[in-house]
Amino acid sequence: MMSTKAREALVERLLSRGTVDVVVRERLRERLLGDRPLRVKLGVDPTRPDIHLGHYVCFRKLREFQALGHQVVVIIGDWTARIGDPSGRSAQRPMLTAEEVQANAQTYLEQFFKVVDVSRAEIVWQSTWFGTFTLEDVIRLASKYTVAKLLTREDFAKRYEQGSPISITELLYPLLQAYDSVAIQADVEIGGTDQLFNLLVGRDIMREYGLEPQDVLTVPLLVGTDGTLKMSKSYGNYIAVNEPPTEMFGKIMSIPDHVLGDYLRLLTDLPDDEIDALLAGMANGSINPRDVKERLAVLIVSDLHSPEAAENAREYFHRVHRLRELPEEMPVVSVPPRTRVIELVVRAGFARSNNEARRLVAQGGVRLDGRRVEDPEEVVEITEPIVLQVGKRRFARLLPSPVPD
Repeated sequence: MMSTKAREALVERLLSRGTVDVVVRERLRERLLGDRPLRVKLGVDPTRPDIHLGHYVCFRKLREFQALGHQVVVIIGDWTARIGDPSGRSAQRPMLTAEEVQANAQTYLEQFFKVVDVSRAEIVWQSTWFGTFTLEDVIRLASKYTVAKLLTREDFAKRYEQGSPISITELLYPLLQAYDSVAIQADVEIGGTDQLFNLLVGRDIMREYGLEPQDVLTVPLLVGTDGTLKMSKSYGNYIAVNEPPTEMFGKIMSIPDHVLGDYLRLLTDLPDDEIDALLAGMANGSINPRDVKERLAVLIVSDLHSPEAAENAREYFHRVHRLRELPEEMPVVSVPPRTRVIELVVRAGFARSNNEARRLVAQGGVRLDGRRVEDPEEVVEITEPIVLQVGKRRFARLLPSPVPD
């Protein structure tokens, strides 16, 4: 049983660390400390099957709600995923088929439950209520909100001013998401800062249906490995939740120094004063940022895989990257005795085409037995096993295939 003091401290942490907007803060604090378990809603549009550390920020916040004894309710948007919500994009998102949504949702949930306790989570599909919605129901819902209010959303307003098309289905999206809160009688809804408008619409629609409006909590959008743009698969600056431990560890070690503060506060449970000391040490030169990244990587890999996997990944990183030793295990690829470099890269599975292999060579990312390759058209004579390295983490042992008689 959690003591009153510990409970108050966890509530304060939930409301302050790794949060941006809290509506309504004082009311939510009182409800979090109350005896009744709150229904904490997370809406998921499974438009893609993979989850990255940007989502992990939100999942960790849900885990804090669970630690206080509250109920997480995950709504799988099998209807809204087929409509599309721009959320800051400049164009309508492509619609998905029901089969694509189903497959993506299954993969999504497998990764989601690496972080959130499955025994204290309720999974609900939107089709439970929207599957029986009639045209009359849609019109009644639409009558409870105005186009003028919808056009105050930043991405809609921008496109409207530019004369870019906005479909009716897109305008309906926030209302459908809001009705989800009515259907499950949500007490709280959580999402990224790009979802704030939709979450607030949920409060308005709940009032229209005679319900107590949900409180709202948003979390920051995590900056990607490039240190500039938000983490996104589209930008190629993401770290996937289901990546192998060595890949995850290596990518975390590659993040720019200036994002370490955000990563430590959003992705770990280290106390704030300890994080402050680490950042101060980096600033005055007494702490090497590399050591801070290593600690961060160990914590994240331990949480998403296991402490043993994190230690193995750390040792692998030391061996391959710091000591420049080759990994103990690597794929073996049989290749012709005389082969162009770009063809070796493709045969090893490190590029999908010769053109992609050329780009890797041009970027200085291809080595043969430690020698950096400069000419993508270079023909390599392979008479004994050699090691192909692409980037920092991909290796293959190349063996000459027998020459046919």
